[in-house]
Amino acid sequence: MLDVMYFAWVRERIGEPRETVATEAATVAELVEELKAREPRYEAAFADLSALRVALDQELSDFDAPLAGVREVAFFPPMTGG
Repeated sequence: MLDVMYFAWVRERIGEPRETVATEAATVAELVEELKAREPRYEAAFADLSALRVALDQELSDFDAPLAGVREVAFFPPMTGG
């Protein structure tokens, strides 16, 4: 089981800030494919992965990163500082 969190417009498209997901995905990319297959709202949120960032257990990561041992996955748009 993974805690999956959504931020900014990702949360708006999916309609919830977080959920617990049972998954057999080995990587973040596989998790995204599982989520996209659920419903159109997930398909819309993950349509363009280049517009998204991911963090595993609060550390920035890549979509090809393994999920073994991970407890929390967060998806969010790129941030700008100022």
